[in-house]
Amino acid sequence: MLATTPLRKKRRIDFPILLINLIFTLVSIFVFIVPFLLVISISLTSDEAMYHNGYQLIPSVIDWTAYKYVFSNTSQLIASYITTAVQSFGGTALSVTIMSLCAYSLSRPHFKLKKPITMYIFFTMIFSGGLIPSYIINTQYLKLGNSIWIYLLPGLVVPLYVIVIRTFFSELPIALSESAKIDGANEFTIFSRIVLPLSKPVLATVSLLLLLDRWNNWYTSMIYIRNPNLYTLQYLLQKILMESQMIKSMIDNLPPGMSVSTADIQMPVEGLRYAMCVVAAGPMVLIFPFFQKYFSRGLTIGAVKG
Repeated sequence: MLATTPLRKKRRIDFPILLINLIFTLVSIFVFIVPFLLVISISLTSDEAMYHNGYQLIPSVIDWTAYKYVFSNTSQLIASYITTAVQSFGGTALSVTIMSLCAYSLSRPHFKLKKPITMYIFFTMIFSGGLIPSYIINTQYLKLGNSIWIYLLPGLVVPLYVIVIRTFFSELPIALSESAKIDGANEFTIFSRIVLPLSKPVLATVSLLLLLDRWNNWYTSMIYIRNPNLYTLQYLLQKILMESQMIKSMIDNLPPGMSVSTADIQMPVEGLRYAMCVVAAGPMVLIFPFFQKYFSRGLTIGAVKG
């Protein structure tokens, strides 16, 4: 008698649930995309048209005055973009490298100083010296003030991210490193050829969080930088906005006989604020899709067959 295999049942498609998921996805897309499109639209709208028509998703007349004002000093803007790129990408790469090396050492079961170093890292998460001691150390002792190194070296290691990466490394199958040691691999080979390729999700997540934090950093420039060529993009845009608001305030407070409108001097105030949002957020919007695929799932599933 011939053995027969049971026929595989066809998977039933639940159309109501599928429809609900589709509607929820479309609503989510609408909720996230429309505000961004509205920001772009406002940045392309003149203040006069905005005062008369309000905020519009599609501008009636496209006005590039706000962007012309932002890009009026091209050399300064390019220098700020370069500084921000060095701070964001260079600082993130250096930070992730050092934190990964530290986390790998703490994840090894036979590392004798694992517990005291972990407690020391955890202690720095709760207590810090504060702004004034940090300023004195960075400027008087380390001589980092008014230099590009002030963006890279302070804050190079984030204790929380070290613990997160260490936890991910600890969950990797120990059989991988043991089999590599049998084949003659040293710790650096195991770290670079086995641990790092399997840790792309956590490294990509930490890298993106660090990149966003460094890209939006303006506080360091305000405290430590006096050279305009070393201003970050966020601090430069903030200065432009503050100057435009100050000019607008001076115009509004002029005596009645000396009244002058904002349009007479081509000073976009409201549109300038949104144009700066587009200029500052544009690169991060383009970079985010490259990190998104690593968020949902790890790559360690199926690494060791039972």
